[in-house]
Amino acid sequence: MNKNLRQFYLRDLIKIKNGKDYRTLELGSVPVYGTGGIISYVNDSLYEGESILLPRKGSLSNIMYVKDKFWTVDTMYWSEIKEEFAYPKYLYLYLSLLNLSHLDSGSTLPSMTFDSYYNIPISLPCMSVQKEIGNLIFSIIDKIQNNKQQIETLESLAKTIYDYWFVQFDFPNEDGRPYKSSGGKMVWNEELKREIPEGWSTNLLGKMCECKLGGTPTRNNARYWNGDINWINSGKVNDLRINECSEKITKDGLKNTSTYLLPRNTVVLAITGATLGQISILNIESCTNQSVVGICETSEMPTEYIYPALIISMKYLLNQQTGAAQPHINKNDIESLMIALPTKSVMSKYKNTVKSVYQLIMTLCNENQKLSEQRDFLLPLLMNGQARFKD
Repeated sequence: MNKNLRQFYLRDLIKIKNGKDYRTLELGSVPVYGTGGIISYVNDSLYEGESILLPRKGSLSNIMYVKDKFWTVDTMYWSEIKEEFAYPKYLYLYLSLLNLSHLDSGSTLPSMTFDSYYNIPISLPCMSVQKEIGNLIFSIIDKIQNNKQQIETLESLAKTIYDYWFVQFDFPNEDGRPYKSSGGKMVWNEELKREIPEGWSTNLLGKMCECKLGGTPTRNNARYWNGDINWINSGKVNDLRINECSEKITKDGLKNTSTYLLPRNTVVLAITGATLGQISILNIESCTNQSVVGICETSEMPTEYIYPALIISMKYLLNQQTGAAQPHINKNDIESLMIALPTKSVMSKYKNTVKSVYQLIMTLCNENQKLSEQRDFLLPLLMNGQARFKD
C-alpha cells in the first residue's frame, strides 16, 4: 500500500441525495441533468456548488461534474462533497475511471443504490496533489469545451450564410446588395417546383458529384485487416468531423471489396441503422462500410455547398427510406436529389466567404481530438502515480 495515500470509503467523502421530478417547474436557465446529460432548463435548483452526479439507473458510466446551479431527475443521484478530504475535480476524475458494472444491483435495468456507492474504497493523495492533478486535467477539459462552443458558433454562422444565399436567395448582387430583396429577377423552375434566380440551373446530385457506396472486407481473411488504410463504419458519421478511423484495412482489403478510398473533405452520409440520416465531413482520407455513402466534391460543387444542401434535403431523403426491419436510404435516392446550381461567380464568391469558417471548424475538431488523447493518456498515469509533477 502506498504510504502517501489515505484510505477512505466513498461514504466518508460525499453525501448522496436523490434527484427529483422537474416537470412541475417553469422553464428557466438552470440545467436539468439526466443520465444522458442536460435534458431541459428550469427556474429552480436542487443545489448550487460543486457536485458529482452519479447514475442511479441506466448507463452506469456517465458520471458528471457540475459546479453551478443544477437539477437532476430521479435516474441520477447528486452529492455534497466533504471538501476537507476530497478536491471535487479530483474525486470526479477518480470515480470516472472506475468500472461500476460489478456493483450493479438491477435485474433488468442497470441500477446503483446508495450503499453500492458508499462502499466503494477510495485512495486519495494529499490535497495539494489532488488539486494539481484535478486542475491540470480540467484545464484540458475546459479547453475542449471552449472549442466545442466555438465550433457550434461557427456551424451556426455557416448555416446562416448558406440559408441567406441559397434559401432566401439574398446573396450579394453585382452592387453588393441582397439579390432577391433588391428586386433580382426570379424564374419558375419546373424540376424544383419553385422560383430560383435568373441564370441559375438545376441538375441531379449524382450528375454533379461522384457518390461512392462503401463496403466491408471479409473478416475471414486476416490479410485484409490491420493495415495502413483508414476505414470507418457508420457510427463514425455521428462525429461532427471525422478525424480518426474505426479500423485499418490493407491494400488487399481495399482491392478485394467494393469500398473506395475517399479523399479528405468528402461529405459522408449514413444510409441505414441507428445513424440513418447523419451527415459529416471526412477530415482524413478513408474508406467506409456499406452503410455509408461518400459524396465527393468537385470544382463546380464544393463540400461547403454539398454539406448544408444535404442537411436541408434530409427530410425529403428520409421520406424515401425503405425497409421495415432496417430502414435505409438508397444510394440512388441521393444521386437523384435535384440541386439548384448558382452561377459560377456566385458559387465562387460563396466558397471564398465560408471557406475560412469550414477550415477553422476542422482545425478546432483536430485540436479537440489531440486534447482528448492527451487527457486520456495523462489521467490514468497521474492518478496511479506513474507520472508526477516536477517541484
